[in-house]
Amino acid sequence: MKHIILGKKTYEDKVKACWIGKNIGGTMGAPFEGKREILDVKGYTTAPGTPLPNDDLDLQLAWLHCLEMRGPAGINAKTLGEVWLNIIVPHWNEYGICKANMQRGLVPPLAGDYNTTWSHSNGAWIRTEVWACTAPALPEVAAKYAIEDAKVDHGCGEGTHAAAFVAALQSAAFALDNLYDCIDVAMAAIPETSRVGQSVKIVVDAYRSGKSWVEARNAVLEANKDIGDGWFEAPSNVAYTVLGLVYGEGDFKKSMLTAINCGDDTDCTAATVGATLGILGGTAAIPADWQEYIGDEIITISINRGSVGRTFPKTCTELSNRIIDIAPSVVQLHRSYAHWDTWLYRVNFADEADIDPNDAKEQMIEGVGRVIRSHLETLKPFTIEENNGHLYVTLSLSSVDIKKGGEITVDATVKVSKLCDNAPFTFNARWLLPEGFTAKGPNSFFVPNPSRHTKVIATGTYTVKLDENAKCAPTYRLVLELTGVGRHTALYVPVVLVG
Repeated sequence: MKHIILGKKTYEDKVKACWIGKNIGGTMGAPFEGKREILDVKGYTTAPGTPLPNDDLDLQLAWLHCLEMRGPAGINAKTLGEVWLNIIVPHWNEYGICKANMQRGLVPPLAGDYNTTWSHSNGAWIRTEVWACTAPALPEVAAKYAIEDAKVDHGCGEGTHAAAFVAALQSAAFALDNLYDCIDVAMAAIPETSRVGQSVKIVVDAYRSGKSWVEARNAVLEANKDIGDGWFEAPSNVAYTVLGLVYGEGDFKKSMLTAINCGDDTDCTAATVGATLGILGGTAAIPADWQEYIGDEIITISINRGSVGRTFPKTCTELSNRIIDIAPSVVQLHRSYAHWDTWLYRVNFADEADIDPNDAKEQMIEGVGRVIRSHLETLKPFTIEENNGHLYVTLSLSSVDIKKGGEITVDATVKVSKLCDNAPFTFNARWLLPEGFTAKGPNSFFVPNPSRHTKVIATGTYTVKLDENAKCAPTYRLVLELTGVGRHTALYVPVVLVG
């Protein structure tokens, strides 16, 4: 087992620079959000003294609240979905659709897949810094959390791929000081077929071949015209962010202004450029005049403070300090995971850093490829995931809609945790169905112990039908019950269908 040792002071400085850069970029880019032409922005256009509110930053205050209340082991799409319903106010685009879907009973990632045209949009990759900063130099951990986050409002779309890419990029930047090495790590985290990766490649190739940033920007726009012509969708806007980073050549101001001048979701691209350069270079990379212009305050727009109002940080300094406090618990959790033996390295904090950048990059690429890319490649729309600690179940539905006389198929995959010491298991299965439904399929699943001849999973397919004479309802709740033979626990997997 190899170790990456982060210097505490350097880590803390990078975290603070991340949030300062995020606040600067969100404020500078916000006045131009949605302008689709090439722009000529040269700096702040807002009054000095106060930053503008930005959902890119303040949504992450909700995730910090969830981390602090539930601990890192309690972070998944379902718990984050509950936070959406309790704390997050906006109803626009994917934010509103996922909330409406959850209110109907559709759990994430179904909530981000059903009845939406926004699964390729920008809402998730713009809020990855909380995951990168709490899992520094652990891009597979940061990306894992970012995927759970993105599933809530983007399901299995490119918005989720984008979140994994940016989280991996930013987490890697805590240990790697070369931007291109960080991009290589992030590219390894997402499938080769991902439009996000293809768009980023267009930018990097254009820069290396000597093309102007305008030529690179236009090439990205042309490549993605079939998914919104660059209009608030993730592949183009992540590419514009990377464009700012590579064409800015390490200069904070040049990088941010180049990203903004690409147009489109300018507060998001600029804020992510600022945060990423803050992580890469620390507070020394932040221009003093730009920082002083808006100060340290965080202005919120997207969260309902309500009964938890006192818990939200009010400044970038307070936010940074609370991130720094919780990060060791995230790192420790993933050090002690039963699945840690599938990973290559550990991260520790110490007074002095001890990092071999080449070795760290190689390990990160292998880790994100094995853990994150493989996960993204298997994500399917209309999927439900549940576990009870030793049993993991995935249900893939052919549809969420069902009418009288109609049917859907449900493909089930069952696997057992290594916590069960690789013992073979049999699970009995039955459906708890509302009146008018029938389900045909396996009554049990046998999961063998692992060997080179067997896989530690069991699969089966159910056909679920609704009778012609059944009562109509806006939604129907079905439950698949799985009980382990000889085990005292049961797993109940809810399936909500829309009538």
